[in-house]
Amino acid sequence: MQSIKVAVCQMRSTEDTEANLQQAESLVHAAKADGAQLIALPENVPFLRIQSKENHAETIETGANVRFFQALARECEVAILLGSFQQCSDEVERVHNTSLLIAPDGQIAGKYEKIHLFDIDIPGSVTLKESDNVKPGTQTVVADLLGTRWGMSICYDLRFPELYRQLLDKGAEVLLVPAAFTLQTGKDHWEVLLRARAIENQCYLLAPGQWGHHGGIRNSYGNSMIIDPWGQVIARCSDGVGFVTARLDANRLREVRQNLPCADHRRIR
Repeated sequence: MQSIKVAVCQMRSTEDTEANLQQAESLVHAAKADGAQLIALPENVPFLRIQSKENHAETIETGANVRFFQALARECEVAILLGSFQQCSDEVERVHNTSLLIAPDGQIAGKYEKIHLFDIDIPGSVTLKESDNVKPGTQTVVADLLGTRWGMSICYDLRFPELYRQLLDKGAEVLLVPAAFTLQTGKDHWEVLLRARAIENQCYLLAPGQWGHHGGIRNSYGNSMIIDPWGQVIARCSDGVGFVTARLDANRLREVRQNLPCADHRRIR
């Protein structure tokens, strides 16, 4: 791993793609000006479904949203995590909820299709069924970029520790968790789960999230954060749209893993 300055961005996306892209572009420029070398955006950046029944699917090769962020990475000479967008699947009615790690030259360094889908019905609170519109992925992904190994995941994946252990086994040093975590679950579970995944895998963790009221019944918790391999929150967004930065220290990662070599002590694999 190389030491690197990173940013996590907190957004409030809606069904207005043009406004969402303008918001993301502004955040990327601001984080670049603050010295970030990798800028992480949340889940559902170009389009966050509220009431629409339509899919906004595109291919990676020709999609307008993908091209937008590739061009933005080249313009700013930074790596960008496009937390997720709607990618075409082999089903007409369902898309893949896909995260892309884009290199400073605009090339795609990593692609991950969300495996675990958020189907939930809390009486009197929130009802969402992601599987109505999304087809789950099947592959865990660790991507190489900027001298670092990035383990990719999206939102609801956070509740499945076995996924992150697979990422660790593939050499992950930083875990990426772009999200649109609901307000109802986020206030009790978001930080606890994030810190647990960082601690048990001794990885840095970047968690860029959606925040606020998006319209209809959609409310996201926010609290986007950066966590070190000891489980300490080293940067956190306040309420609102914005970003925070922190430096990921290769020596700190090495120190934590050497002083408490949990991976070497595992007896069940």
